[in-house]
Amino acid sequence: MDGDFQFLFELVTNGILTGLMYSLVAVGFVLIYKSTDAINFAQGEFCMIAAIVVAGLLQLYDLPLIVALAGGLAFMLIFNWGLERVVLRPMIGRPIVAIIMATIGLALMFRGLGPLVFGAETQPINLPIPDDPVIWGPFFLIPIDMLGAGISLAFLAAFGWFFMKSRKGVAMRAVADSHQVSMAMGINVERYFALAWMLAGVVALLGGVVWGNAIGVDTQLAQLGLKVFPVVILGGLDSIIGVIVGGIIVGVVEALAAGYLDPIVGGGTKDFTPYVLMIIVLMIRPYGIFGKPIIERI
Repeated sequence: MDGDFQFLFELVTNGILTGLMYSLVAVGFVLIYKSTDAINFAQGEFCMIAAIVVAGLLQLYDLPLIVALAGGLAFMLIFNWGLERVVLRPMIGRPIVAIIMATIGLALMFRGLGPLVFGAETQPINLPIPDDPVIWGPFFLIPIDMLGAGISLAFLAAFGWFFMKSRKGVAMRAVADSHQVSMAMGINVERYFALAWMLAGVVALLGGVVWGNAIGVDTQLAQLGLKVFPVVILGGLDSIIGVIVGGIIVGVVEALAAGYLDPIVGGGTKDFTPYVLMIIVLMIRPYGIFGKPIIERI
């Protein structure tokens, strides 16, 4: 295989895998939006907290990985349930902007409380996978990227089925359309609000553990929320398929920018090119590639 083509092939392949890892975090935005019609700007902080808990259980108590993951899952379910119960439930029926501002406030609070409670040192999460890259013909693959991509596809398929086929998923979509109408139809809005936030906690645990293994666990992990924001905007805030496609696009664009533009300008282009792409897409399709257009009669 020609050297230039192989280099391009490696960039695209690893970009796809990284993009699927972005999709795993981005699905948390979709879960909240499809059930509450609001954007959760604290999803990155949820990933940080989940990863810190798992890393703490591994490092401080020397627990087996499966036990630490179970502990992290229990913590995130209780944590998100309590958060929804105390902070977000009183906002049911209020303007969506109130929920959005609440999540922004929670994000800033968690980013400060995280290192205060758990410490600011970078902690590892060592998953039982090899560190050496896998070389398979023209493919040059990183094991954690392969694992993250596999987990992403599995859980994105599960959540897609949940929203499209299950009664609870359909009820959550109805709640997102209108809180008042859902309550009038006999749907327990409070229960589905809590379910949505607990599912977002599960996604945060998965994303936090995968990315915590890849880059380490510290406050910088909270940046994942902003990092994956172009993914959900590109794909559409209410589309599971859109999250997958948006993640792949962002991952490939980042990889190509790092491979071809960074050596020319000295670095940094991979960090802002997804946002440039996001702005262009918003100018053409404000609801994203797979998002549902919102039509309002005046």
